[in-house]
Amino acid sequence: MRIALLTYSTRPRGSVVHTLALAEALVEAGQQVTVWALGRAGDIAFFRPVQPGMTVRIVPFPEITGEAVGMRILRSIRVLGDAFDPSGYDVVHAQDCISANAVPRCIRTVHHLDEFSTPELAACHERAIVNPVAHVCVSAAVAAQLHAGWGITATVIPNGVDAARFACAAGPGGAAARAVWGARLGRYVLTVGGIEPRKGSLTLLEAYALLRRDMPDLQLAIAGGETLFDYRDYRARWEQRAQELAVEPLVLGPVTHAELPALVAAAGVFAFPSTKEGFGLAAMEALAAGVPLVVSNLPVFREIFTGAARFADGPAQFAAALMAALAEPDGAGTRRAGRALVSRYTWPTTAQRHLDLYRTLT
Repeated sequence: MRIALLTYSTRPRGSVVHTLALAEALVEAGQQVTVWALGRAGDIAFFRPVQPGMTVRIVPFPEITGEAVGMRILRSIRVLGDAFDPSGYDVVHAQDCISANAVPRCIRTVHHLDEFSTPELAACHERAIVNPVAHVCVSAAVAAQLHAGWGITATVIPNGVDAARFACAAGPGGAAARAVWGARLGRYVLTVGGIEPRKGSLTLLEAYALLRRDMPDLQLAIAGGETLFDYRDYRARWEQRAQELAVEPLVLGPVTHAELPALVAAAGVFAFPSTKEGFGLAAMEALAAGVPLVVSNLPVFREIFTGAARFADGPAQFAAALMAALAEPDGAGTRRAGRALVSRYTWPTTAQRHLDLYRTLT
């Protein structure tokens, strides 16, 4: 089967991580896969090496100084659409709203649903829901939202997890790399995803300030954050609030693919206070590394992480849950539950379920 997977970026956001891992698992299953992406700001390759046998097409997308978000969205759609030729593929599968707008008659994975104030982005989001010929959701919770809002029935196919990569970082072979982060950060709470509204960054900041009253040496580290959207106003509010609370989290920005597992494995606890998510791949990777997990009390997280995570609403509950996780004597029970959960989510299984769907549509 000739399959095209399309994504809006080469950088390590959740849907891009998903796209590459799915593509590689489909290649392992004997399929011909091409991944298409926009190469923003001069990018000529993905954030990590890809498996041999997979074809990659990076479409140049130069930056335009001062370009408004809405105009950038429309140009992204146009540039990717002009470059892509669907005639050579049996399956065209878009992984986000930009790529779903750029190509005709596609399958669309709805990773999560969002609300946008930028008119062009809101229209992009709507078209990318109503126009595709079939839909995939990575959780039943998001599929339920899709059905309630648009009457669309999606196929639920959860993410896989590269569990071995994070488990190795937590084992004896990863000790030196973990020690580097430990020496730099001391004992720390980690979150991945950057500073933005959907990631609940202000909630975590407030919770961290409460934690510091009892644990003054505890650090908060924030990794990731490459995004297409402009969250400068939210970031400014976050920075102002950090000053008011007299806390100084360490904002790491994007962490390399090679360094990320050790950063996760060395954390005392992983915090994921998102207000909207489709699955929680970064949180699942933390469980694979044996790190205690605290997540917001969302239906999707109840669906995915019940039995393996602590749930919290608001700063006070988050602070209490993080404190409880950090105070566990050895965390052995938490690690066992987390790794048992992670073992249920593999990329070969995810790829096979996609192939089953593709065959019903071709």
